[in-house]
Amino acid sequence: MTESTPTPIAILSDVHGNLEALTSVLADLDGQNAERIINLGDMVGYGPEPDTCVKLLRERGVESVLGNHEHGLLEAQSRSWFNPQARKALDRTRALLSDDSLMYFRTLPRTREAFGALFVHGCPPGLVSKYLYELDDDGLRETFRLYQNRLCFAGHTHELERISCVGGQADGDQRAKIERKCLGKGAVALDPQARYIINAGAVGQPRDGNNKAKYLLWVPGTGQNPDKLEVRFVAYDIAKTAAAIIEKGLPSVYADRLW
Repeated sequence: MTESTPTPIAILSDVHGNLEALTSVLADLDGQNAERIINLGDMVGYGPEPDTCVKLLRERGVESVLGNHEHGLLEAQSRSWFNPQARKALDRTRALLSDDSLMYFRTLPRTREAFGALFVHGCPPGLVSKYLYELDDDGLRETFRLYQNRLCFAGHTHELERISCVGGQADGDQRAKIERKCLGKGAVALDPQARYIINAGAVGQPRDGNNKAKYLLWVPGTGQNPDKLEVRFVAYDIAKTAAAIIEKGLPSVYADRLW
């Protein structure tokens, strides 16, 4: 695929070791003519099959960025950011993870760029652990000021959201209008006059009120054609994943959240 080809790009985030969700999503996107897949981090953590998920993503040639769970496995100091349950899940994840996968995490960049868009796990321009919901309108204006890409894709919150910035004389201008909207299932066209941060939701553990796995299909705009974005909802075997979480000794709260 070349940079000028208007073929959909699949964007995944927060797989979190949920193999049932990941395989279902990959099967769905294989029917959507998506030739390139970008993963926004957190391949592992919470879920029962972290190593298999990492290996599958690598086998499929998925381009990934560093998530906070990968970072937590690499840097002991960063684990203080996690709550006690998440730290317990991270410790158990490490026991289920191969050394090869851990070494792979060391190669992951904090950001990627493609077709003029920026890809990051937490918050642009390159923060791994910062949540977008922590930012008010002024904080978002300042965030948009820190980078130039018109479109940014992020994960981390496990929720689908579209944040737009329109108007003002310059990025960060108080007159710039910030708007936040939840993203639902289906396709939308993006305003070419606006800048966006798109939160891709989660494959492995959605927290947006719908328990299906989520991912995005993005067709970059060309000429007079605007960027197009489609949110895909994919059903998978939740019961199997929930049972495996308990069986593998991970905190039961992460099984309960799947429902």
